[in-house]
Amino acid sequence: MKPHASAPHFPSASPRRLRLRSLTCAAVGVTLVALSGCRVNEAATIPTTAPSREAVRIPASLTSQALRWHACPPPAPSQGPGPAPGAAWQCSTLKVPLDYRKPGGETMRLALIRTKAKDRGKRLGSLIFNFGGPGGSGVASLPQTGKDFSRLGSRYDLVSFDPRGVGMSRGVTCLQGKDLDRHYAVDLTPDDAAEEALLKASTKRYIKACQKNSGKILPHVGTENAARDIDLLRGVLGESRTKYFGISYGTELGAVYAHLFPDRVGRFVLDAAVDPTEGKTQLRLNQVRGFQLALDHYMKDCAKQAATCPTGSGGKDGNTRITALLHKLDSKPLPTSQGRRLTADLAETGIGAALYSQQAWKLLTQGLEQAMAGRSGDVLLALADMYLERDVKGRYSTLHASNLAIDCVDTNERVDEREMAALLPKFREASPVFGESAAWERGCNDWPVRGTSAHRDVRAAGAAPILVIGQTGDPATPHDGAKKLARALGDKVGVDISVEGEGHGAYSATGNPCLTALVDAYLLKGTVPSRGTRCA
Repeated sequence: MKPHASAPHFPSASPRRLRLRSLTCAAVGVTLVALSGCRVNEAATIPTTAPSREAVRIPASLTSQALRWHACPPPAPSQGPGPAPGAAWQCSTLKVPLDYRKPGGETMRLALIRTKAKDRGKRLGSLIFNFGGPGGSGVASLPQTGKDFSRLGSRYDLVSFDPRGVGMSRGVTCLQGKDLDRHYAVDLTPDDAAEEALLKASTKRYIKACQKNSGKILPHVGTENAARDIDLLRGVLGESRTKYFGISYGTELGAVYAHLFPDRVGRFVLDAAVDPTEGKTQLRLNQVRGFQLALDHYMKDCAKQAATCPTGSGGKDGNTRITALLHKLDSKPLPTSQGRRLTADLAETGIGAALYSQQAWKLLTQGLEQAMAGRSGDVLLALADMYLERDVKGRYSTLHASNLAIDCVDTNERVDEREMAALLPKFREASPVFGESAAWERGCNDWPVRGTSAHRDVRAAGAAPILVIGQTGDPATPHDGAKKLARALGDKVGVDISVEGEGHGAYSATGNPCLTALVDAYLLKGTVPSRGTRCA
């Protein structure tokens, strides 16, 4: 997911819209093979460049570089909307190898941001954040959520970055502006052969633009390379161990770092944990169930809050009302005050976006009321634009393009049209609202870069204890993922914590006092909670 002021980074995106799966390209497990018969397709692709767990000798010109901090400008369009961070924040760039197999070769720069610890006399070092995506700009996100981490900021320098291929770190660029508007307007759930051909053509056009605009960076944007960037940043910041706070996909990035550098793991918090044991398609199916669960929770709450709730009493009745709206929009999109139209796909994106944070539920009610009455599509379109990181001038960040590029480097799983069609009944059963569009997701089928592996190994034997947090109502990274990630890290490493609550991410999104106390005691004092702790 991703903090737009209050909620952690939205989940992964493809060249399409709301992509209902966790923020990862994790391993293809036995469950996935049984589910879809997925395959690996390595034809006509460029190999990726991650050196895996091999030691890399980085030249002194990089390990001894001095960071030049300066006042931060407002986020660039590629980083997403937002105001200038203010005087408390400083920005810089870190030079890293483009290709870690050739660490003395060509370099690139990563955009950085920090705010210094308030209590310099009790400073504990730097705490590095990744807010998810993959593809979210840490430079834009950290200042917007800085108040949520103010207690940690008393003793830590709070630091974040745009990962390689993101935002101002050579962000992957595909289509832009009106071309991307048109791409998102293509029907994601084709009803006939003509619509299916249009969807395929739009996807190929998008990928061709990625190759044209960002072809050089595409093989180098994988999670293993990003983890090595974090370790280089650790050294340049003068830290002997990495202190880290990862949210959503950031939990996968943190787990990969722990696997590569277990002896350099300091205090690690992984919130909204991604399940590393499942493959891409199974994760997407799990996430469809998660979004449907969150939608059911919203509808139940809506029925209690308003006598005229647009989803009625919820349950089957509520799902029927929403699917009826989407079917109507499929043939007759609603006008908006922007001059654009609210299509079924954009409406579904807006609905899903509102489920990331309980604070957005009132907006969802307004949007559904407005659209179901046929008045306007303004609110749902605004929610969709927030998810897609489209600003008022029609400019998009690199979030969704970066996401696809990182996703497709991280896994070599590919699912063809025949397999996708076979999956439709399972996805429809999982969610009448989100299931069909998720089943049609083409993912990495036509991507020009070969994925690293079908399996993600995150074993981190010898690492210090790592907190792994899952929330019961999380739509994007379902609750069970935390226990599975904790086990995968190792019996003496992963410390799983369960939180009862709604939304994506728990620490900053919910303010749960039990969780806040546990995480703060761990990061500030080194107090490790008991495994299996549950915060109501």
